Amino acid sequence: MDISFLQDTFLALLKGLPLTVNLAVLSLLGGGVLALLLNLLRQTRIGSYVARFYVWLFRGTPLLIQIFMVYYGLGSLPVVRESVLWPLLREPYWCGLLALILNDAAYTSEILRGGLNAVSRQSLEAAKVCGMPSHKIFTRITLPVAIRQALPAYSNEIISMTKSTSLVSTISLMEMTGIADSIVSSTFRALEVFLSAAVIYLLLSMLVSKGVSMLERRLSPYYFGARS
Repeated sequence: MDISFLQDTFLALLKGLPLTVNLAVLSLLGGGVLALLLNLLRQTRIGSYVARFYVWLFRGTPLLIQIFMVYYGLGSLPVVRESVLWPLLREPYWCGLLALILNDAAYTSEILRGGLNAVSRQSLEAAKVCGMPSHKIFTRITLPVAIRQALPAYSNEIISMTKSTSLVSTISLMEMTGIADSIVSSTFRALEVFLSAAVIYLLLSMLVSKGVSMLERRLSPYYFGARS
C-alpha cells in the first residue's frame, strides 16, 4: 500500500470536511426546529394527522430518492421555476440541505416524541400547583426532561445524519465522498481512497459519541455517580 498516496488522499478528503460538517450541523438544527413544530402539531386533531403522514412519508422512503426529488423534481415544476425560491432551489447545496432537513425532522420528531412521553405527570402537576404558566412548564420542565431522555437515541441520529451527508455527492456537491469519487475516477484506486474516507467518517462518529456521552454526564451527574 502506497503510504504517500494515502497521505495525499487524506489531505484531499479533509478539504471536503468543512462542507460535510456544515451540512450535518445545519440539517440537524433545521430538522430539530421542524421536529419540534411537528410535535406541537400533534397536540391538535388535524395537525396530528399531518404530522403522522409527514413522518410516515419521510421515514418510509430512501433519503437518496428524497434528494433526487428535491433537486430534479422541484426544478421540473413551472411554479417553482417562476417563484422567488428558484435562485436557491436550482443550487445543489440548498437542495441537498433541504432534503437532509426534511429527512432529519421525521426521525427527530419521533425521538423527541418519545422523550416528551417520558415526562412524568407528577412533575407537570406539581408545576401547575405551584402556579407556573403553561409556557414556562414547557420550557423549564417538559422540554429539558424530554431532551435528556431523548439524548441517547438522538446521538444515533447525529451519527446517521453525518454519514448521510455523503449522499449529496450524487448531485455534484464536493464534500468528502464527492472528492473521493473524483479521486477514484482519476486514479482507479478505489480501495485506498474509500478506506481513507471511511476512517474519517469513523473518527467523526467517535467524536460525536464521546461528545454526547460527556453531555449526558453533565446533564445527569447523579445518575452516572450512582452507577459508578
